[in-house]
Amino acid sequence: QEQLAESGGGLVQAGGSLRLSCAASGRTFSMYSMGWFRQAPGEERQIVAAISRSGGYTYYADSVKGRFTVSRDNAKNTVYLQMNSLKPEDTAVYYCAADRAPTFVALVARSYDYWGQGTQVTVSS
Repeated sequence: QEQLAESGGGLVQAGGSLRLSCAASGRTFSMYSMGWFRQAPGEERQIVAAISRSGGYTYYADSVKGRFTVSRDNAKNTVYLQMNSLKPEDTAVYYCAADRAPTFVALVARSYDYWGQGTQVTVSS
């Protein structure tokens, strides 16, 4: 059982930046592809970004391309989401997730095996 813990959320003004971190407690972090998801009240959880095991491939939802950057440091068992030029529509709870058996990167939540508890990001206008 992999334990994931997000941190770095908070309240920022539109146009500001936040850096989210997700720390994993297991010993096989480098074997997982990792995803970032977000969920606003009353809405479905949706993909934001994903990164392959080695970090060689990344995926971004159209809504965040050019603004968000996902990265990972396997030596630190940590994945990051740098969020720049934040917009009010980015307001949501952000979750990191691990896929223990990736073929590439997964874009749907049901493909992921382990989840963090989420961190709130609120962007004021």
